[in-house]
Amino acid sequence: MTNTTFAMKNCVFLFLLFICLSSLKADDNKPTFHDVPALSGDNIVTLLSRYQLNDHRCNFEQFHALNKTNQSSKLKAGKKYKIPVLIYKYNGKSIRTTVGLTEWAQAIRIKEYNEYLLESELRRKTVVNSQILWVPFHELNCVDEKVNPNEIVVHQKAVKTEKKYKEARRFGIFGKKYAHVPVASNRLKGKVFYIVSGHGGPDPGAIGKRGKMNMCEDEYAYDISLRLTRNLIAHGAVAYMITRDPDDGIRDDNLLRCDQDEYCYGDYAIPRSQKQRLFQRSNAINTLYQKYKSMGVKDKDQTTIILHIDSRGKGQRADVFFYHYPGSYTSLALAKKIKNKLSAKYKKYRRNGQYHGTIKERDLHMLRETKGKSVYIELGNIRNRDDQQRFLKDNRQALANWMYEALAF
Repeated sequence: MTNTTFAMKNCVFLFLLFICLSSLKADDNKPTFHDVPALSGDNIVTLLSRYQLNDHRCNFEQFHALNKTNQSSKLKAGKKYKIPVLIYKYNGKSIRTTVGLTEWAQAIRIKEYNEYLLESELRRKTVVNSQILWVPFHELNCVDEKVNPNEIVVHQKAVKTEKKYKEARRFGIFGKKYAHVPVASNRLKGKVFYIVSGHGGPDPGAIGKRGKMNMCEDEYAYDISLRLTRNLIAHGAVAYMITRDPDDGIRDDNLLRCDQDEYCYGDYAIPRSQKQRLFQRSNAINTLYQKYKSMGVKDKDQTTIILHIDSRGKGQRADVFFYHYPGSYTSLALAKKIKNKLSAKYKKYRRNGQYHGTIKERDLHMLRETKGKSVYIELGNIRNRDDQQRFLKDNRQALANWMYEALAF
């Protein structure tokens, strides 16, 4: 073999080795998609919401592409799914040089995103300590605008229900049996109501027990809220359920099964953080409030009703009681109006005729942050066996009827 031939072969070998090493280095630096297990009750929206990915359409499209799913796919609890989050090996210098960014603001958003994950315990270590950087897919790949919340599918059954009962006087939110709402009167025409049942989603609220079955506050508050909303619509009002469930509807069981699939008006998954949850609801109400105000609906004709069930010692009974915002005459007047109606009903239907409901001032978020008049109602003590009677089927309807009468007359 001549020296020239040997040299040429060495050059080819070194060139091929260089190409291989370059490819290996590029692969080492290539980000991968993170995968996480779905929790019980998760759908695609709740899963992506947990990681702050639900505001961009391309994140949903990428999730479907990664997992071979579609809008109506259900998730299996415990199964791992790839989410639109890119995992980079942090270079120890900066986010911009790790990812190859030119915009400072973009790097700041990614930094804040990783801090959110750490605070929410979705990742265990800081970027510096773990040398791992999480980057939302939409930061690098999306050119679309934020997703329209009305386009987000929460659950296949919910979507079918909305389409099925789109025709006038049919409201899928009430369930198949009660979806049709006949016109009873126009007494409340021109009035707009926002009905908020407490807790929901990952937070069941207070929990009582009756026999072997748990009684979750959010389920009973929700059923009473549905019944009240249906009454209001039947008499000409425009009424919104702010907390919503894709498949419960009005239920005629005495005891209600607990679940976690409630969501907020606008098809937003309910966050675990109480602060985020409250702002989500007050923002939904205020957006609707401004819409109707621009259409000429006056402040006095827009009302927010917040329904909760209290938790006290098992031996302590509690009649329905009320909170109003400190210094708000309209909030106080609304509380008095409903309390007086309940007092009259108790006098008629309770054996001893006594009613011990109270009205107190309280600086609560849902009273402070929502526009228009509002009242916060606690319906009783879910741990007291006598109070639990108030939350059984017929009494849930009675509460809804009495509150409607207070609002309508």
